[in-house]
Amino acid sequence: MRLEAAVEGALGTPVVASAVVRGGDVAQAFRFELADGRIVFAKMHPNPPSGFFTTEAAGLRWLDEPRAVRVPQVLAVSDGDGQAPPFLVLDWIELGRPTGDTEAELGRALAVLHQATPVAFGREDRRSTGSRGLPNEPCDTWAEFYATQRMAPLARLARDARALPGHAIERLERLDATRLAEVGGPPEPPARLHGDLWAGNRVVDTDGRSWLIDPAAHGGHREFDLAMMRLFGGFGPACFAAYDEVHPLAPGSEQRVPLHQIAPLVVHAIKFGGGYIDAAVQAIARYA
Repeated sequence: MRLEAAVEGALGTPVVASAVVRGGDVAQAFRFELADGRIVFAKMHPNPPSGFFTTEAAGLRWLDEPRAVRVPQVLAVSDGDGQAPPFLVLDWIELGRPTGDTEAELGRALAVLHQATPVAFGREDRRSTGSRGLPNEPCDTWAEFYATQRMAPLARLARDARALPGHAIERLERLDATRLAEVGGPPEPPARLHGDLWAGNRVVDTDGRSWLIDPAAHGGHREFDLAMMRLFGGFGPACFAAYDEVHPLAPGSEQRVPLHQIAPLVVHAIKFGGGYIDAAVQAIARYA
């Protein structure tokens, strides 16, 4: 069954026009116009990891629960049934340009999202994160979570892929819960994280409003989202200033930015190599 037919069956109305949407590096994406007048975003994956789209859909719904940030509504989702391909259908977001308040509005909204405390670090449904399948088993503390669900698995993946020098992997393995509790700042409750908040996963609509897409949602340390936002740029100073007005960070947060960037840097070193290797090695060396 082709994607159009699967979407028609799920939404109960014919697709009358379609266009390819460029920009994704994993899934194939489309803009579908429906007979009932709606426009939707649909994407499919020919051979996704287990639970690929239902995990993304669950993450979007979870981020939407506090009504703090804008995320596209999930209209239909399937991990495939042998006839239809795995697919996800979302509200269409018409892209526009930022306004003078776009950055500050996002900072305030993100602060409110992070204040919506989940029950644990990790995920209640225990679904994994990203293309490397990083675990999200529930943990009581951030130090335990970052050590057992990020540092240790990433060290194994980096070793298997020979993605980092041996000394860097050994140092990564030394970032256990005890060490992370020492360098991670004052203990905080878990925050509701987007989990992959680089600029490409924030889009701006025609009213200048920010929307968050493609989450790797989990309960984690709120400084992780903010460190990810700084890693590749694309978010203005007004965003971080507005965040701090609503939900001020603990003292020393600037010095902890590289700590929270270790996980995404190691993932990128494994996937892409290049300059990410040196960046990951330097970040690890600051704390281990």
